[in-house]
Amino acid sequence: MALAIKPALSRVGGFVSLVGDSSRAMFRRPFPLQEYLEQTVFIASVSILPAVFVTIPFTVVVQFFINQLLQEIGATDLAGGGSGFVVIQELGPFCSVLVVAGAGATAVCADLGSRRIREELDAMETLGLDPMHRLVAPRVLAFTTVALGLFGIVSVVGLVGTYVFSVVIGGASPGLFVSNLTLVTGAPEFIMAMIKTLLFGVTAAWVACYLGMNAKGGPKGVGEAVNQTVVVTLMVLVVINSAVTTVYLQLGV
Repeated sequence: MALAIKPALSRVGGFVSLVGDSSRAMFRRPFPLQEYLEQTVFIASVSILPAVFVTIPFTVVVQFFINQLLQEIGATDLAGGGSGFVVIQELGPFCSVLVVAGAGATAVCADLGSRRIREELDAMETLGLDPMHRLVAPRVLAFTTVALGLFGIVSVVGLVGTYVFSVVIGGASPGLFVSNLTLVTGAPEFIMAMIKTLLFGVTAAWVACYLGMNAKGGPKGVGEAVNQTVVVTLMVLVVINSAVTTVYLQLGV
């Protein structure tokens, strides 16, 4: 039992160490701005379209069930309130970072894993260059930037999709749909959704960088690290989402 726990604790310690080192490296000068911009553009390019295509079915399906419930109680015109709740508070943050984790994180993990097995990271350290400063820190900030940007895109697409579905198919009033968007979703809920998205993006970046920089066993090890990135990231995101939502509800803001 102790032998099984020791490697797990070692990995947790290594992850915490990477989090601390990369966080300090973000404030070190000169900041690798070019690397940050390149990674931001790259992650956005592989994430925007998948995010849009994932958002539409997710939001429409959930809105369909909400409309069914509202029709049963004769409150179809409250569909806007349900749309704001679903898109802004829950599906917006989760869908945006779900795509970032599935597309961007795997690419970053594969890139850093390839650098590890080619011993490029060891060469950087030998030359006195800190991989945390040159590689990890800009990627973490790039993930955060893209995640927040995707949250905005996903929110707009989700609200437009639910509007079309509720008004055209569900028979809701266009004016009442728009006016009820803020019925249960206001500024505090929007800020909480942004905080969720920020935490999701940072966590996905840290997991991808840690697994990529610790890949072993040649190309096969890189492939295994990429697969682990998707699974671990989604598990961690579910935990973070549950924890943040629970704390927010307990605070009763």
